[in-house]
Amino acid sequence: MQFGVLGPLAVTTDAGEPVTVPGAKVRALLADLLANRNHVVSADRLIDDLWGDDPPANPAGALQVRVSQLRKALDDAEPGARDLVGSRPPGYVLRTTAVDADRFAELAGAGDVERLAAGLELWRGEPYADFADAEFVRAEATRLAERRLAVHERLAAARLARGEHDLVAGDLAALVAKHPLREGLRALHLRALYAAGRQSEALDSYADLRARLADEMGLDPGPELADLHRRILAHDAGLDAPPRAVPPVTPPPAAAPTAPPAAALVRNSIPARLDELVGRAEALTELRGLLAGGRLVTLVGPGGVGKTRLATEAARDAADRPDGAGPAFPDGVHLVELAALPAGDPGVADRVLAALDVREVAGAAATAPERLLAAVRHRRLLLVLDNCEHVVEPAADLVARLLRDAPGVTVLATSREPLGLTGERLWDVPPLAVPGERPDVDAVRRSAAARLFAARAAARQHGFRIDERTAPAVAQLCRRLDGLPLALELAATRVRSLGLAGVVDRLDDRFRLLATSARDLPVRQRTLTAVIGWSWDLLDDEDRSVLARLAVFADGCTPDAARAVCDADVDVLARLVDRSLVVLDETDGGPRYRLLESVAAFALDRLADVAAVRTRHASYYTDLAERADPLLRGPGQREWLLRLDAEAANLRSALAHGDGSRLAVALTWYWFLRGRFTEAGRALAADGDDARAAAWRIGFALLQGDQVAAAEIHPALARAADPRVTWFVAYALLDRSDLDLAAELLSVAADAGDRWTGAAVLASRAKLAHAAGDLAALDRDGTRCAELFAELGDRWGRLQATDWVGGLADLKGEYDRAAALHHEGLRWARELALWPEVGSKLSWLAWIAVQSRDYVRARELGDEAYRLAVEQDVPAAVVFAELSLAFAARRDGKLDVATAHLEHLVEVGRREQQPALFLPMVLVELGYAAEQGGDPAAGLALHTEAFDLARTMGAQRDAIGALEGMSSAVPDLDLAARLLGAAGRPGRRPTSAPRRPSASNSTGSPSGSSPRSAGPGSTPWSRGDATWARTRPGPWSGRRRLLSGRPVRRDDDAALRDPGVGECQGRLRVGERAGHGGAALEDRVDPEHDLVEQARPEQGVGDRAVAVHQDVPAVLGLELRDLLDQVAPQDGGVAPPGVGQGGRGDVLADAVHVAGAVGLRHLRPRLGEALVGGAAHQQGVGALLQRVGEGAGVVVEVRHGPRRVLDDAVEGDVRRGDDLAHWFLLAVLR
Repeated sequence: MQFGVLGPLAVTTDAGEPVTVPGAKVRALLADLLANRNHVVSADRLIDDLWGDDPPANPAGALQVRVSQLRKALDDAEPGARDLVGSRPPGYVLRTTAVDADRFAELAGAGDVERLAAGLELWRGEPYADFADAEFVRAEATRLAERRLAVHERLAAARLARGEHDLVAGDLAALVAKHPLREGLRALHLRALYAAGRQSEALDSYADLRARLADEMGLDPGPELADLHRRILAHDAGLDAPPRAVPPVTPPPAAAPTAPPAAALVRNSIPARLDELVGRAEALTELRGLLAGGRLVTLVGPGGVGKTRLATEAARDAADRPDGAGPAFPDGVHLVELAALPAGDPGVADRVLAALDVREVAGAAATAPERLLAAVRHRRLLLVLDNCEHVVEPAADLVARLLRDAPGVTVLATSREPLGLTGERLWDVPPLAVPGERPDVDAVRRSAAARLFAARAAARQHGFRIDERTAPAVAQLCRRLDGLPLALELAATRVRSLGLAGVVDRLDDRFRLLATSARDLPVRQRTLTAVIGWSWDLLDDEDRSVLARLAVFADGCTPDAARAVCDADVDVLARLVDRSLVVLDETDGGPRYRLLESVAAFALDRLADVAAVRTRHASYYTDLAERADPLLRGPGQREWLLRLDAEAANLRSALAHGDGSRLAVALTWYWFLRGRFTEAGRALAADGDDARAAAWRIGFALLQGDQVAAAEIHPALARAADPRVTWFVAYALLDRSDLDLAAELLSVAADAGDRWTGAAVLASRAKLAHAAGDLAALDRDGTRCAELFAELGDRWGRLQATDWVGGLADLKGEYDRAAALHHEGLRWARELALWPEVGSKLSWLAWIAVQSRDYVRARELGDEAYRLAVEQDVPAAVVFAELSLAFAARRDGKLDVATAHLEHLVEVGRREQQPALFLPMVLVELGYAAEQGGDPAAGLALHTEAFDLARTMGAQRDAIGALEGMSSAVPDLDLAARLLGAAGRPGRRPTSAPRRPSASNSTGSPSGSSPRSAGPGSTPWSRGDATWARTRPGPWSGRRRLLSGRPVRRDDDAALRDPGVGECQGRLRVGERAGHGGAALEDRVDPEHDLVEQARPEQGVGDRAVAVHQDVPAVLGLELRDLLDQVAPQDGGVAPPGVGQGGRGDVLADAVHVAGAVGLRHLRPRLGEALVGGAAHQQGVGALLQRVGEGAGVVVEVRHGPRRVLDDAVEGDVRRGDDLAHWFLLAVLR
């Protein structure tokens, strides 16, 4: 008999004759049984499925009638077919493999075009089409429809590999129209269109998807599809290669970036096999089919029946078994042990995140389930949730969300009761088959239960075997123990000491008693309790006492903990291990003892002084945490992190039974390092009267993005009187950009007196200096905190210091040193398993590669950082990584790729109520991309928008960069020169824009003034701190590049040197302030001021062609470098500001920048003649220099004369406070 469900329900004989199934209810019954074929469906469920809220008067009888009618219809068509519908408590089962859906699944596992196409030909319409509204087939129909689409995708990928680009593009068009939001299908369609030479259609298709996602779901395309879009824009040659095989569920990463470190998402957490799995070969075969055909399989059965072992073996089998096109679960199989959770605990998602090694990060407001979904939504993996019965409700809720929102996730659960979800496939784990009443030796040997017992007994007693003498006793023992694997293994351990007959004799009384007088216990407890009780009786009093006390440990313990809490010496523990009541695990941190779950429950029920033992347990772990706390800040940091990781379940248990606030305070630094902010907040809130706990709770709340008023922070910290928590709150405030209050608290914490807090304060002050543009303070505090943390041996602290010491090296142009420092930080982050910090360091290294013009390396590092940031769900890290990708692409001339990145960043920056801090610099970079692409008007509009936004935000260095961009985009030379001078104006003060809101109105800072209101000498407006304009990645950082995008290299000297460059001579006099009289910046570059107003696109600037003369700025840059190399104070010359004070490289960089800006954009196109020679040229240069001077607020007088030494060419006093730009321009003209 053949059944069809891939369309309307159909039944045919083996000869192909159609079979009529009479009546709607009978057909519905058949559909229900087919959807659950080979599995028992309870009568209650069938009644509910068929009649819903309107059952007949005698529902059981009515169901039996429909079953009889179905059997008769099948048997009439093909004699004997009635036996396909069987009766098995508590309901009915249809046993068949002749279903078109099963044939489809078999063909779908193939990788060749012919069989995939044959599988799709089996479809006659939508699955279970005549029962589309029936709840009982909905899950199965949805699964089949999803599998059908996945096969379409795999077939398309295989055909693309054959080169059938045009055909695939046409075939996929209808599917894309029907499923417009399916990203895997869309990716294949884009590939097919592009490979067929239809790039514009591919880009239109991507735009359609992006618009639909935004309108219908408020989402962006996933990173894989976005990357494919960028590759299409860039005409990536790799797209001509065959696409990767499409997995059955998730869309393919068509151009997946470099994979993150394996530890970022654990690939396989299934424990290694310790011994052979006996008697479960058929079970594994059946489970393999269940996992291939359903996304939720639950193994149910009593404790000790072997659910966990069977599940882990099935998962290991799935990990090793390909599905025809690659691994069945390419993103791994993961065991999540839930036994340590208290009953009803909502932290199931946290356990899954821990198993996947996905950490919580500062500022992330998402819940644990949301973070889990973000990590696995686009992955194809198997989760094994072990021991769900005591957390069945939260486990079921989480699994329901995973099944709904993560289509590539399959769940294999073990539990003593079903999860109760639609689509759940239950599989009762049976006991092992036992020998009959009077078996022969061969029959006993074939029995799975006897084989397991014999194998385990032989491991304990060499030479044990089943023969004529032992077979009867083994058969009796297996029957009396009901074939339960745990009971058999426990019995096998006693054979060595009691002999086989002695073991059998000791079973009699115990099992007769429980079988007759303990029927009120659940079945799952009767046999297991008897087995454990029998083992318990074999122990002496000392062993029983220790075993009962060991039961208070939540997830095992070390020998030291067992000794402290249980008075257990090594000999007692060894005896308990020998008797299989205690399991010894050898771990990297040393041996750990644990009890099997059922043994622990049995022993705990017999612990008379449970409260006293729990108190000792809590006291031990409180002492352990307090001992660990200072050691987490020193050379033993990694070892103690791993030790506390191993004791996490015990620490949670101790929190509930001891001095919770004392333990919680001791664990604060551990929770912080491990990113467990929610757990910390919950524990610290348990005792509201503890002052230190309340203060730490504020810090964690701030890290999670909660709003905490300064009026609450100050009293809480005063009551706590703990400098470290004061620093911690300041650290959290810095993460929230509340710089004023953070600076005030750092001043308080600085008086702590202990070196670690002092180093931490210096690290935070370095961050403040970074924000304020105080390079001297950044150098001083960053360097000192690095020294202190190195002396303390604190790798986390040294990791933080590399941000500032490495950042300072970057600002100075010392890129090799910056890269070395960040590489060192990356190593420490990986050693400590601090994955968000790993992503940050990768992004830093990507940016250093951009600065060093190694754009290939920048792309590699940026891709890796991007993938890791997405997996860890760290939005800020995602932005940092994409900045490097965007800037590298623009500097490498890949304008389409850069524009796609930059436009996405602009979109992200505008999502929040307040614009993101990185938005101005991204707008400027996008403006440069527009200029390079031949649209200076669009570039000018973007630069102007960036300036307005920077001024509103009070971001001075971003405003400087915007002015520089405007100067390069305006067509009017005079205006451009004045804007360039304004951008280089020394001693600038902040604009009059309102300050960003903060939690405090205080102006305290380490230097006594607010970072946002510091004077001219300490802000990025000061030319004395010109390099501060390169603090954050932006178009003005690394001015060694020319505005044409072409770098000046030393090996270009010979080709580019022109001896006539030095013939253009002149003198510059820096005199009184002209026109502006030293006016504040807002009087000169205010949005209403004529300089900016004249530059606005709406003022009619219009389009202009930008002439790119790469040789001009290159010659100027090289000449300037040679001139500057000759300048030194000891030679009698006037040193440029900053030279001799660590600023020589910055002088050269800015010289090249100014020469490039004036020469490339303005001088040569304006004068219309060769760069060198001619009075007209010199007069034109002089006029432009005067315009630069007007913008900067100084008088510039240019005179002609013979070349002379630098100090003779300067009239007046050139000081550090004067404008460097004019000194540079003097060097050009001298």
